[in-house]
Amino acid sequence: MATGTTMKDPYEVLGVKKNASAQDIKSAYRKLAKEFHPDLNPNDPIVEQRFKEIGQAYGLLSDPEKRAAFDRGEINADGSQRGFAGGGGGFRGGFGDGGFGGFGDGGAAEDIFADLFGGAQRRARTRTVRMKGKDVNYSVRVSFLDAAKGAKRRVTLYDGKTIDITVPPGTEDGQTLRLKGQGMPGMGGGEHGDAFIEVQVDSHRFLERDGNDIFVDVPVTLSEAVLGAKITVPTIHGQVAVTVPTGANTGTTLRLRGKGIAPRGGTAGDQFVRLKVMLPEKPDKELIDFVKEWSKDFDYDVRNRAGLDKL
Repeated sequence: MATGTTMKDPYEVLGVKKNASAQDIKSAYRKLAKEFHPDLNPNDPIVEQRFKEIGQAYGLLSDPEKRAAFDRGEINADGSQRGFAGGGGGFRGGFGDGGFGGFGDGGAAEDIFADLFGGAQRRARTRTVRMKGKDVNYSVRVSFLDAAKGAKRRVTLYDGKTIDITVPPGTEDGQTLRLKGQGMPGMGGGEHGDAFIEVQVDSHRFLERDGNDIFVDVPVTLSEAVLGAKITVPTIHGQVAVTVPTGANTGTTLRLRGKGIAPRGGTAGDQFVRLKVMLPEKPDKELIDFVKEWSKDFDYDVRNRAGLDKL
């Protein structure tokens, strides 16, 4: 006696256990059907066959009566009775006729696909799925000053088109800019994806950023530190004159209000100038002799004052 067409075990097709609940089966089907939908994988016969197998498996397991009959060994995976090529015994003889690769009237499948793809309830082979295009990622490198003050950059997109983008003032390293609608085209009339541009900011030789504040170490001579002086220091806005107070020391910090990062729509930070007292590379004999005489009466213990004697 002829046997029914050999079909894959529906539980294996959906990747669920035999004791899976109806909700587990439905969830597994939704995930697989969306992944292998022919509209999302056009002109791929392997995907189309996989989609049919998924539909057939769900058509059987979503029907409690048919599922029970299959579990008892009364029917095959294609819905036919065991030992017969065709259907019978009160069951519809096969699922291959249904519009979704085998669902009988297809109603349950239409409900699911309407939920999956958000359109009217139509059969999967004839409906057009509108999907947004994929996003694309780019990167652009800018200098420290351009990121701090803002700049224009030209970017070449995947399709060869070039566009000018604005790097806003205060942009931080790793910050991402979004270009709406500049990604891959959508499917079925869906809108384009977006382009995301990561901004990579070069470090600066002298300036350091902390939030919206800028820090810079500025060397001063011994005479400038002892007697005080007017010097110029670099800022993102150009050179600025500052006053070194009399008796300044290494670590003395001067604050320049509003000379830090000024982000668009935000409050400008400050710049902090940290002084570093530098001796001559080769002190002359007069300086050495003077310090020797001076230290006899005016020497002082800087390490004790700093607390290093208590470690």
